[in-house]
Amino acid sequence: MFHTGVVSVSFRSLRPDEIVQAMTGCGLEYVEWGSDIHAPCTDAERLAEIVALQEKYGVKCCSYGTYFRLGVTPNSELPDYIRAAKMLGTKTLRLWAGTKRPELYDAEARDTFFAACREAAKIAEEAGVTLCMECHSHTYTETKEGALELMQAVSSPAFRMYWQSNDTQTVDENVAYIRLLKPYIGNIHVFHWVNGNQYPLALGREKWETYLSELGGDRMLLLEFVPDKRVESLPKEAQALRGIAAACCP
Repeated sequence: MFHTGVVSVSFRSLRPDEIVQAMTGCGLEYVEWGSDIHAPCTDAERLAEIVALQEKYGVKCCSYGTYFRLGVTPNSELPDYIRAAKMLGTKTLRLWAGTKRPELYDAEARDTFFAACREAAKIAEEAGVTLCMECHSHTYTETKEGALELMQAVSSPAFRMYWQSNDTQTVDENVAYIRLLKPYIGNIHVFHWVNGNQYPLALGREKWETYLSELGGDRMLLLEFVPDKRVESLPKEAQALRGIAAACCP
């Protein structure tokens, strides 16, 4: 079945308590807290406040959305993020796979990058957590071929993928990415963009029903952003998300 939630960075200007109240008000039970604004990994007091909010409102943290960039951020900092994730109640961390497309790496840079990823995966294995790569442009996972190469090169159960649609690609191209990486894909970031412009999720229902039918399984569907950046639009987006999920997994 599919579970529904929201990514906290959808509302960077809101406090954690405002986000929790908004999401529970429209039936969303899961949240991915972002490490940049809402849940910094070194701010123990803030993390404790969020944990208290989760307990008060019955919300669960399904993942920790970090801005840790493998090959850029020192792996020595990874334990701080892992401790924060565990404190929030999750064993899933989202990371970024470098800063450029795979074809922009020469052989030496690729070897160095892969070595950093393997080291990070080992740290994660020992800590009992899973590192999931953001499926994003200007990273090693921008292309399905690069993402698969990275997954195979690291070859660790603690090193996996997120997935999100690419609005510069066709539905068939997005489906091809899913099919190739499906064994590695965990959480899904959900939004409806067309050529860089964001629209209500309901307008992308047909596309998303296609994607979710391909993905299947027990996955987390997380709303990432809303079209007008207003929290008042969250109920309508949440309703659209639940409708799409129900259609694909009745």
